Amino acid sequence: MIDNNSVFLVSGGAKGITAECVIKLAQRYQCKFILLGRSTPEPEPVWAEGCGNEAELKKRIMEYFQAQGEKPTPAMVQKKFQAISSQRAITTTLKAIEETGGKAEYLSVDVTDAIALSEQITGAVERLGAVTGIIHGAGNLADKRIEKKSIQDFETVYAAKVKGLENLLRCVPPKQLQHLVLFSSVSGFYGNIGQSDYAIANEILNKSAHLMKQYNPDCHVVAINWGAWDSGMVTPEIKKAFAERGIDIIPVDVGTQMLVNELHPSHRDSTQVVIGSPIIPPAVTLDPQLCSYRIRRHLSVDANPFLLDHVIAGTPVLPATCAISWMIHACEECYPGYCYFSCKNFKVLKGITFNHTLAKEYIIEIQEITKHGSESIEFQTTILSKTPLGKTYYHFRANITIVRQLPEVPMYDSVDLTEDNNITITGKDFYQNRDSFLFHGAAFQQITRVINISPEKITTKCLWSEITLKAQGQFPVKSYNPYIGDLSTQALWVWLSHYHQEVCLPGQITNLEEFIPVPYNEPFYVSCEILNKTATSVTANLMLHNSDGKLYSRILGAKAVIAPMNLHKPK
Repeated sequence: MIDNNSVFLVSGGAKGITAECVIKLAQRYQCKFILLGRSTPEPEPVWAEGCGNEAELKKRIMEYFQAQGEKPTPAMVQKKFQAISSQRAITTTLKAIEETGGKAEYLSVDVTDAIALSEQITGAVERLGAVTGIIHGAGNLADKRIEKKSIQDFETVYAAKVKGLENLLRCVPPKQLQHLVLFSSVSGFYGNIGQSDYAIANEILNKSAHLMKQYNPDCHVVAINWGAWDSGMVTPEIKKAFAERGIDIIPVDVGTQMLVNELHPSHRDSTQVVIGSPIIPPAVTLDPQLCSYRIRRHLSVDANPFLLDHVIAGTPVLPATCAISWMIHACEECYPGYCYFSCKNFKVLKGITFNHTLAKEYIIEIQEITKHGSESIEFQTTILSKTPLGKTYYHFRANITIVRQLPEVPMYDSVDLTEDNNITITGKDFYQNRDSFLFHGAAFQQITRVINISPEKITTKCLWSEITLKAQGQFPVKSYNPYIGDLSTQALWVWLSHYHQEVCLPGQITNLEEFIPVPYNEPFYVSCEILNKTATSVTANLMLHNSDGKLYSRILGAKAVIAPMNLHKPK
């Protein structure tokens, strides 16, 4: 618990947003702070006193240099202006903390200089007391596209965050800490154009927070992934650009209060939080040239634990929906800022079975087909493999469309949630207990119940409980959820079993569209409309929606192939 005896060691804490956060903490707890910064304190010149106007102050700086017999350059004037402004900011921060009843001391030291840092902190601890908390807010920027970055750019950005944290923890034994607060960034969480080094450094802070919490469970550890603040660095032009991209700005009073809230004991188990909007790259006119890509991947059951919940005839088989997610997410990776909208003409050519037929590697070939300005891109995607003798096997194929902005969510007008009690089985009883029922394990369950069923249609209520990232393996849930995708098609299996005592396997899909993510850990509905049934196949449309009919996604022209009744039994 923070009180007036708490002592925080704060990097980058005498100016800017970190200083604002420190002042808010002081107002709440009247605690003590050792503020670290690179600015060297120096008395303000008499000729600058009382001058708060930037233009007037720069004029006085020019006059000062001229009086010294020097010819001032813009760079000389700006450097002196920044030095005076920096000292004023430090003085203001120290005064604001003192006025709250707290105590603060400023140390001019670079957190990347381990020796100097240790020496300075030792003296401050003697005056203020042992450090009980660290707030690591120091950071540098060198925004450039990665091909234009230098090694020095990377080192400057990386060292302040990563080396700085390492040095702080060398000065204060981790077991002594009650609080560790790391100022990370949404750039580390979402990525951002021109900030590869900054994103890497901040993501290391995120992972360091989890590691520190693991080894020091009694310490309140949190990495706060901040978005953009409404500070002096965010000009009206930048605000406008952010607004056009749907990026919210954090008001200073709101953000500082959020920090105070995060340090309340009730949040001590929240090791990483994101406070800010996703960073969406700005729209640009796409290069009209159509590109192609080849991405290789090794697959194994060990790397994908969910496969043990999708076993057919005793052998794990890759769900068709996982192949779809593989294609979708590969296309999205080619164009950050674009999101999946539709998958057309999906075909299962030769499934992937995890037995002796498993290839050493699989290749996804991506060919751009069309680009529509900056609005959308369509790809043809194919998943294939090659034998040691060079023979090619084609496994899945589809056309994927990604867009800058998803269309308005449509409604499903034929919602019918009238219960008929024709099928009384519920929940887990649908799975793995009868020859004609569902073979799927926990990762792909569950149909909660069948609302109604007729020769033309079946409506099911479903709820998918989120599985761990480790269980998801190489097929994590992103814009498309392959586990819910598979679950949604199970309605067709239930219909086929009920009316024809048959089972089926996926064959192809004419069009799959997603408007908003299907929720998990909460109910949703699948309305399956039967279009055609033959001796060898069944075709249907599947609508995923809420109780009001708002569509999450729809699968049009889903054709399944009639399979042997015992396909889920071990051979």
